[in-house]
Amino acid sequence: MSHGHNTRARRSPEYTAWNFMIGRCYRPRNHRYAWYGGRGIRVCDRWRTSFEAFLADVGPRPTPRHSLDRIDNDGDYEPGNVRWATSFEQSRNRRNVKLYTHDGETLTLSEWADRVGLPYSALKQRVSRLGWSLARALKEARYARAFR
Repeated sequence: MSHGHNTRARRSPEYTAWNFMIGRCYRPRNHRYAWYGGRGIRVCDRWRTSFEAFLADVGPRPTPRHSLDRIDNDGDYEPGNVRWATSFEQSRNRRNVKLYTHDGETLTLSEWADRVGLPYSALKQRVSRLGWSLARALKEARYARAFR
């Protein structure tokens, strides 16, 4: 192919990501189809028919630690909804991750626990099982830390 990303010897990471994206969305025999094509996730026509267009819009993968990620997990693979992200960024962008906002900052519960120096399990218990607001749980953690 003229783009040089798919040769017999080696397929580039960008080409592989594009090919896997197509497979997840359009090949029912793909083991991840149920979570993508099976729930209506599609690839925009421009990218579905052209790796070159995909590469022009998304750009090269910044580092080997990055892989393709949709910003809105319920949205399609299309310009503006796709990025190269690290596994940490992707783990934060899962459908089952709950985000908590406090003082204008939005983080996961584990990130809040790290921020205040509290074990994740303790913060989770206070918020989930005891029904405390995040603000109260963080305030109590900061208060207790001040008197250690």
